[in-house]
Amino acid sequence: MVDAAAFIDEATAAVDAAVGDRRAVIALSGGVDSSVAATLAYAAIGERLTPVYVDTGLMRAGETDQIRETFGYMETLEVIDARERFLDALEGVSDPERKRHIIGEQFIRVFERVGARMDARVLIQGTIYPDRIESEGNIKSHHNVGGLPDAVEFDAIVEPLAELYKDEVRAVARALELPAAIADRMPFPGPGLAVRVIGPVTAERLRVAREATAIIEAELAPHDPWQGFGAVLGKATGVKGDNRIHGHVVAVRAVDSRDGMTARAMELPWQTLQQIQSRITGQVDGVARVVYDITHKPPATIEYE
Repeated sequence: MVDAAAFIDEATAAVDAAVGDRRAVIALSGGVDSSVAATLAYAAIGERLTPVYVDTGLMRAGETDQIRETFGYMETLEVIDARERFLDALEGVSDPERKRHIIGEQFIRVFERVGARMDARVLIQGTIYPDRIESEGNIKSHHNVGGLPDAVEFDAIVEPLAELYKDEVRAVARALELPAAIADRMPFPGPGLAVRVIGPVTAERLRVAREATAIIEAELAPHDPWQGFGAVLGKATGVKGDNRIHGHVVAVRAVDSRDGMTARAMELPWQTLQQIQSRITGQVDGVARVVYDITHKPPATIEYE
Protein backbone atom coordinates (compact mmCIF):
# COMPACT_ATOMS: atom_id res chain seq x y z
CA MET A 1 0.00 0.00 0.00
CA VAL A 2 1.24 3.48 -0.88
CA ASP A 3 2.45 5.89 1.82
CA ALA A 4 -0.14 8.57 1.01
CA ALA A 5 1.64 11.49 2.68
CA ALA A 6 4.95 10.69 0.99
CA PHE A 7 3.23 10.15 -2.34
CA ILE A 8 1.52 13.55 -2.16
CA ASP A 9 4.86 15.29 -1.64
CA GLU A 10 6.54 13.31 -4.43
CA ALA A 11 3.68 13.65 -6.91
CA THR A 12 3.30 17.38 -6.32
CA ALA A 13 7.00 17.90 -6.90
CA ALA A 14 6.91 15.67 -9.99
CA VAL A 15 4.02 17.60 -11.54
CA ASP A 16 5.75 20.90 -10.83
CA ALA A 17 8.95 19.62 -12.47
CA ALA A 18 7.14 18.11 -15.48
CA VAL A 19 5.10 21.22 -16.21
CA GLY A 20 7.95 23.64 -15.50
CA ASP A 21 7.00 27.23 -16.28
CA ARG A 22 4.27 26.20 -18.74
CA ARG A 23 0.51 26.14 -18.29
CA ALA A 24 -1.46 22.87 -18.12
CA VAL A 25 -4.94 21.52 -18.68
CA ILE A 26 -6.38 18.64 -16.67
CA ALA A 27 -9.38 16.47 -17.44
CA LEU A 28 -11.65 16.53 -14.37
CA SER A 29 -14.54 14.04 -14.41
CA GLY A 30 -15.56 13.95 -10.75
CA GLY A 31 -14.31 10.42 -10.18
CA VAL A 32 -11.70 9.77 -7.54
CA ASP A 33 -8.81 9.37 -10.01
CA SER A 34 -9.22 12.67 -11.83
CA SER A 35 -10.19 14.46 -8.60
CA VAL A 36 -6.97 13.37 -6.88
CA ALA A 37 -4.89 14.24 -9.95
CA ALA A 38 -6.51 17.69 -10.19
CA THR A 39 -6.03 18.39 -6.49
CA LEU A 40 -2.35 17.43 -6.68
CA ALA A 41 -1.79 19.44 -9.84
CA TYR A 42 -3.54 22.53 -8.47
CA ALA A 43 -1.40 22.32 -5.33
CA ALA A 44 1.68 22.06 -7.55
CA ILE A 45 1.12 24.82 -10.10
CA GLY A 46 -1.92 26.77 -8.88
CA GLU A 47 -3.65 28.98 -11.42
CA ARG A 48 -1.34 27.85 -14.21
CA LEU A 49 -3.63 24.80 -14.19
CA THR A 50 -6.97 24.89 -15.99
CA PRO A 51 -9.20 22.02 -14.72
CA VAL A 52 -11.73 21.19 -17.44
CA TYR A 53 -14.94 19.31 -16.75
CA VAL A 54 -16.60 18.27 -20.00
CA ASP A 55 -20.32 17.60 -19.74
CA THR A 56 -20.47 14.92 -22.41
CA GLY A 57 -24.07 13.90 -21.76
CA LEU A 58 -22.62 10.53 -20.75
CA MET A 59 -22.27 11.33 -17.05
CA ARG A 60 -24.07 10.20 -13.87
CA ALA A 61 -27.04 12.09 -12.49
CA GLY A 62 -26.04 15.35 -10.80
CA GLU A 63 -22.39 15.13 -11.87
CA THR A 64 -22.07 18.67 -13.20
CA ASP A 65 -23.53 20.29 -10.08
CA GLN A 66 -21.25 18.22 -7.84
CA ILE A 67 -18.18 19.29 -9.81
CA ARG A 68 -19.04 22.96 -9.38
CA GLU A 69 -19.69 22.49 -5.66
CA THR A 70 -16.55 20.46 -4.91
CA PHE A 71 -14.00 22.21 -7.13
CA GLY A 72 -15.39 25.72 -7.29
CA TYR A 73 -12.45 26.88 -5.16
CA MET A 74 -10.24 26.33 -8.20
CA GLU A 75 -10.69 29.73 -9.80
CA THR A 76 -9.59 28.48 -13.21
CA LEU A 77 -12.19 25.67 -13.36
CA GLU A 78 -14.02 25.46 -16.69
CA VAL A 79 -17.28 23.57 -17.25
CA ILE A 80 -17.91 22.89 -20.93
CA ASP A 81 -21.24 21.73 -22.34
CA ALA A 82 -20.31 19.30 -25.11
CA ARG A 83 -23.36 17.04 -24.98
CA GLU A 84 -24.40 17.65 -28.56
CA ARG A 85 -20.85 17.18 -29.84
CA PHE A 86 -20.43 13.75 -28.22
CA LEU A 87 -23.88 12.43 -29.15
CA ASP A 88 -23.40 13.51 -32.76
CA ALA A 89 -19.99 11.78 -32.90
CA LEU A 90 -21.44 8.55 -31.44
CA GLU A 91 -24.55 8.45 -33.62
CA GLY A 92 -25.11 4.97 -35.05
CA VAL A 93 -21.93 3.52 -33.51
CA SER A 94 -22.32 0.09 -31.87
CA ASP A 95 -18.79 -1.30 -31.69
CA PRO A 96 -17.38 -0.84 -28.15
CA GLU A 97 -13.83 -0.07 -29.26
CA ARG A 98 -15.03 2.52 -31.76
CA LYS A 99 -17.08 4.15 -29.00
CA ARG A 100 -14.01 4.38 -26.76
CA HIS A 101 -11.80 5.79 -29.50
CA ILE A 102 -14.42 8.31 -30.61
CA ILE A 103 -14.90 9.49 -27.03
CA GLY A 104 -11.15 9.65 -26.45
CA GLU A 105 -10.67 11.74 -29.56
CA GLN A 106 -13.54 14.10 -28.74
CA PHE A 107 -12.13 14.66 -25.24
CA ILE A 108 -8.71 15.46 -26.63
CA ARG A 109 -10.09 17.88 -29.22
CA VAL A 110 -12.00 19.77 -26.51
CA PHE A 111 -8.89 19.94 -24.33
CA GLU A 112 -6.79 21.06 -27.31
CA ARG A 113 -9.16 23.98 -27.90
CA VAL A 114 -8.97 24.99 -24.26
CA GLY A 115 -5.20 24.50 -24.29
CA ALA A 116 -4.80 26.72 -27.36
CA ARG A 117 -6.94 29.44 -25.80
CA MET A 118 -5.04 29.28 -22.50
CA ASP A 119 -1.64 28.71 -24.15
CA ALA A 120 -1.40 25.47 -22.15
CA ARG A 121 1.08 23.00 -23.60
CA VAL A 122 0.72 20.17 -21.06
CA LEU A 123 -2.19 17.76 -20.55
CA ILE A 124 -2.53 16.13 -17.12
CA GLN A 125 -4.63 12.96 -16.72
CA GLY A 126 -5.80 10.74 -13.87
CA THR A 127 -4.74 7.50 -15.54
CA ILE A 128 -4.05 4.73 -12.99
CA TYR A 129 -2.16 1.46 -13.27
CA PRO A 130 -5.10 -0.88 -14.12
CA ASP A 131 -6.06 1.48 -16.99
CA ARG A 132 -2.62 0.97 -18.51
CA ILE A 133 -2.61 -2.79 -17.95
CA GLU A 134 -6.01 -3.31 -19.58
CA SER A 135 -5.21 -1.09 -22.56
CA GLU A 136 -1.71 -2.49 -23.13
CA GLY A 137 -2.97 -6.02 -22.61
CA ASN A 138 -5.67 -5.56 -25.26
CA ILE A 139 -8.52 -6.17 -22.79
CA LYS A 140 -10.10 -2.86 -23.69
CA SER A 141 -9.00 0.65 -24.63
CA HIS A 142 -9.39 3.30 -21.97
CA HIS A 143 -10.41 6.63 -23.47
CA ASN A 144 -7.40 8.28 -21.84
CA VAL A 145 -4.89 5.55 -22.77
CA GLY A 146 -5.56 3.31 -25.76
CA GLY A 147 -8.42 5.56 -26.86
CA LEU A 148 -6.20 8.58 -27.51
CA PRO A 149 -5.77 9.67 -31.14
CA ASP A 150 -2.33 9.24 -32.69
CA ALA A 151 -1.76 13.00 -33.05
CA VAL A 152 -2.18 15.10 -29.91
CA GLU A 153 -1.45 18.83 -29.90
CA PHE A 154 0.26 18.96 -26.51
CA ASP A 155 3.96 19.02 -25.77
CA ALA A 156 3.59 16.54 -22.92
CA ILE A 157 1.06 14.33 -21.14
CA VAL A 158 1.59 13.99 -17.37
CA GLU A 159 0.02 11.12 -15.41
CA PRO A 160 0.86 11.48 -11.69
CA LEU A 161 -1.21 8.42 -10.64
CA ALA A 162 0.02 6.03 -13.32
CA GLU A 163 1.62 3.60 -10.84
CA LEU A 164 -1.27 3.46 -8.34
CA TYR A 165 -4.14 1.01 -7.94
CA LYS A 166 -7.64 2.23 -7.12
CA ASP A 167 -7.43 1.51 -3.39
CA GLU A 168 -4.17 3.46 -3.24
CA VAL A 169 -5.77 6.41 -5.03
CA ARG A 170 -8.55 6.36 -2.42
CA ALA A 171 -5.95 6.45 0.35
CA VAL A 172 -4.37 9.51 -1.26
CA ALA A 173 -7.81 11.13 -1.63
CA ARG A 174 -8.44 10.74 2.10
CA ALA A 175 -5.00 12.15 2.91
CA LEU A 176 -5.86 15.15 0.72
CA GLU A 177 -9.10 15.48 2.74
CA LEU A 178 -11.32 15.22 -0.31
CA PRO A 179 -15.01 14.71 0.57
CA ALA A 180 -16.08 11.12 1.25
CA ALA A 181 -18.48 11.45 -1.69
CA ILE A 182 -15.36 11.65 -3.88
CA ALA A 183 -12.85 9.50 -1.99
CA ASP A 184 -15.24 6.58 -1.52
CA ARG A 185 -17.15 6.96 -4.75
CA MET A 186 -17.71 3.91 -6.89
CA PRO A 187 -15.58 3.77 -10.05
CA PHE A 188 -17.11 5.23 -13.18
CA PRO A 189 -15.77 4.51 -16.67
CA GLY A 190 -14.00 7.31 -18.50
CA PRO A 191 -16.26 6.89 -21.56
CA GLY A 192 -19.22 7.22 -19.20
CA LEU A 193 -22.62 5.72 -19.80
CA ALA A 194 -21.77 5.05 -23.46
CA VAL A 195 -20.17 1.75 -22.40
CA ARG A 196 -23.23 0.85 -20.33
CA VAL A 197 -25.45 1.04 -23.40
CA ILE A 198 -25.11 -2.03 -25.60
CA GLY A 199 -25.39 -1.00 -29.23
CA PRO A 200 -26.07 2.52 -30.53
CA VAL A 201 -25.94 5.38 -28.04
CA THR A 202 -29.03 7.59 -27.97
CA ALA A 203 -30.30 10.24 -25.60
CA GLU A 204 -33.18 7.94 -24.63
CA ARG A 205 -30.96 4.96 -23.79
CA LEU A 206 -28.55 7.19 -21.86
CA ARG A 207 -31.48 8.53 -19.82
CA VAL A 208 -32.49 4.98 -18.89
CA ALA A 209 -28.91 4.04 -17.92
CA ARG A 210 -28.51 7.25 -15.89
CA GLU A 211 -31.79 6.93 -13.98
CA ALA A 212 -31.37 3.20 -13.36
CA THR A 213 -27.82 3.67 -12.10
CA ALA A 214 -28.94 6.35 -9.64
CA ILE A 215 -31.51 3.94 -8.20
CA ILE A 216 -29.04 1.05 -8.05
CA GLU A 217 -26.36 3.12 -6.33
CA ALA A 218 -28.85 4.28 -3.70
CA GLU A 219 -30.25 0.79 -3.03
CA LEU A 220 -26.81 -0.83 -2.89
CA ALA A 221 -25.30 1.73 -0.51
CA PRO A 222 -25.98 -0.39 2.63
CA HIS A 223 -24.17 -3.34 0.98
CA ASP A 224 -21.01 -1.33 0.21
CA PRO A 225 -20.20 -2.71 -3.27
CA TRP A 226 -16.93 -1.90 -4.96
CA GLN A 227 -19.01 -1.00 -7.99
CA GLY A 228 -22.71 -1.11 -8.82
CA PHE A 229 -24.64 0.24 -11.79
CA GLY A 230 -27.22 -0.42 -14.48
CA ALA A 231 -26.62 -1.22 -18.14
CA VAL A 232 -29.12 -1.06 -21.00
CA LEU A 233 -28.98 -4.31 -22.96
CA GLY A 234 -31.72 -4.01 -25.54
CA LYS A 235 -35.49 -4.39 -25.59
CA ALA A 236 -37.96 -7.11 -24.60
CA THR A 237 -41.69 -7.57 -24.21
CA GLY A 238 -43.32 -6.52 -20.96
CA VAL A 239 -46.71 -5.59 -19.51
CA LYS A 240 -47.72 -2.21 -18.08
CA GLY A 241 -51.28 -2.11 -16.84
CA ASP A 242 -53.37 -3.89 -19.47
CA ASN A 243 -50.95 -3.16 -22.29
CA ARG A 244 -48.03 -5.05 -23.76
CA ILE A 245 -44.93 -2.94 -24.24
CA HIS A 246 -41.62 -3.45 -25.96
CA GLY A 247 -39.36 -1.85 -23.39
CA HIS A 248 -35.75 -1.58 -22.32
CA VAL A 249 -33.94 -4.39 -20.50
CA VAL A 250 -31.75 -3.14 -17.65
CA ALA A 251 -28.99 -5.33 -16.23
CA VAL A 252 -27.95 -4.73 -12.62
CA ARG A 253 -24.24 -5.17 -11.92
CA ALA A 254 -22.82 -5.30 -8.37
CA VAL A 255 -19.30 -6.53 -7.65
CA ASP A 256 -16.68 -6.70 -4.92
CA SER A 257 -13.05 -6.07 -5.85
CA ARG A 258 -9.77 -4.69 -4.56
CA ASP A 259 -8.39 -3.01 -7.64
CA GLY A 260 -10.72 -3.83 -10.53
CA MET A 261 -8.33 -6.34 -12.08
CA THR A 262 -10.57 -9.17 -10.83
CA ALA A 263 -14.05 -8.99 -9.28
CA ARG A 264 -16.71 -11.18 -7.71
CA ALA A 265 -20.40 -10.73 -8.39
CA MET A 266 -22.15 -9.95 -5.10
CA GLU A 267 -24.67 -12.34 -3.52
CA LEU A 268 -27.32 -9.73 -2.83
CA PRO A 269 -30.42 -10.46 -0.75
CA TRP A 270 -33.50 -11.32 -2.79
CA GLN A 271 -35.40 -8.48 -1.11
CA THR A 272 -32.77 -5.99 -2.29
CA LEU A 273 -32.95 -7.25 -5.86
CA GLN A 274 -36.75 -7.08 -5.81
CA GLN A 275 -36.65 -3.52 -4.47
CA ILE A 276 -34.25 -2.53 -7.24
CA GLN A 277 -36.38 -4.06 -9.99
CA SER A 278 -39.56 -2.57 -8.53
CA ARG A 279 -38.10 0.93 -8.46
CA ILE A 280 -36.53 0.72 -11.92
CA THR A 281 -39.61 -0.68 -13.66
CA GLY A 282 -41.87 1.70 -11.75
CA GLN A 283 -39.82 4.90 -11.93
CA VAL A 284 -37.74 4.69 -15.12
CA ASP A 285 -39.99 5.27 -18.08
CA GLY A 286 -39.83 2.63 -20.81
CA VAL A 287 -38.20 -0.23 -18.87
CA ALA A 288 -39.85 -3.63 -19.36
CA ARG A 289 -37.63 -5.87 -17.26
CA VAL A 290 -34.60 -6.00 -14.97
CA VAL A 291 -32.01 -8.79 -14.76
CA TYR A 292 -29.11 -9.41 -12.38
CA ASP A 293 -25.64 -10.20 -13.72
CA ILE A 294 -23.96 -12.96 -11.66
CA THR A 295 -20.77 -13.22 -13.75
CA HIS A 296 -17.40 -12.73 -12.09
CA LYS A 297 -14.33 -11.03 -13.65
CA PRO A 298 -12.96 -13.06 -15.33
CA PRO A 299 -14.59 -14.29 -17.53
CA ALA A 300 -16.57 -11.05 -17.80
CA THR A 301 -15.29 -7.52 -17.43
CA ILE A 302 -16.93 -5.30 -14.83
CA GLU A 303 -18.29 -2.86 -17.39
CA TYR A 304 -20.29 -4.13 -20.34
CA GLU A 305 -18.15 -2.65 -23.12
